[in-house]
Amino acid sequence: MPSQLQGNGLGLRTAHYRQFLDAPVAIDWLEVHSENYFGEGGFDLYVLDTLAKDYPISLHGVGLGLGSAHGVDARHIKKLQNLVSRVEPALVSEHLCWGSITGRHLNDLLPLPLSQQALDLMCDRVDYLQNALQRTILVENVSTYLRFKDDAMSEAQFLCQLSQRSGCGILLDVNNLYVNQCNHGEDALTAIAQFSQLPRHKIGEIHLAGHLCLDNVVIDDHGSRIVPAVWDLYHAVCRQIATDIPTLIEWDTDIPALSVLLDEASLAQAIRERSDSGSI
Repeated sequence: MPSQLQGNGLGLRTAHYRQFLDAPVAIDWLEVHSENYFGEGGFDLYVLDTLAKDYPISLHGVGLGLGSAHGVDARHIKKLQNLVSRVEPALVSEHLCWGSITGRHLNDLLPLPLSQQALDLMCDRVDYLQNALQRTILVENVSTYLRFKDDAMSEAQFLCQLSQRSGCGILLDVNNLYVNQCNHGEDALTAIAQFSQLPRHKIGEIHLAGHLCLDNVVIDDHGSRIVPAVWDLYHAVCRQIATDIPTLIEWDTDIPALSVLLDEASLAQAIRERSDSGSI
């Protein structure tokens, strides 16, 4: 299903609530973490209700853990159903991960084995969620800090098969591709080429973010500006897949001034325009 979003989006964070409430902000849409708005009232939900009148909303889940072995939390899905009904978002997304065991939530996006068994499980879970919400969802590729010896395919191949079998779309996180390239030696450009084989409408949203480089690992911390190498990969996505995929500037730690996020969004816009014109 084609996305109802277009252009540039920002992740809505509490530090910027007042600026959005006080005056229009030059951004095309907003994304929020679904779980932050599961309450039945309060200021956060008031802000979301208010801003949803003026900005299309993308709901981005971080806590469902679709790949968890014991199953998904029915209470969590009910709260998500209620939020979807309330906000009527343009998009709803989740992650290719697991996050709980024996009823205990681990508060992380933990990597799945890239196996046929895990693919079958994820197809069942995505079907279940899409039926519960009565809409197509997007599933995001994730940053990981290990790979399994028995992996039978790449993450891109896994997601492409998941999309073909379940009908879901893909949220393509370009920074995650780069982090995994650094941590595991995976070729981000190869992954982009694999995603480009899907019908264009299957890539429903793009995430761009910063990361933290340590001595022996790159951490996907969303706490800094996007680096040139990630911008280069974004340019490759625009050239090989499309220039009209709605693109989010994702920033979750050490939140800067809103003007910094808007500046990053303008850089994304410039890359799309260069790609449209055929410039390098």
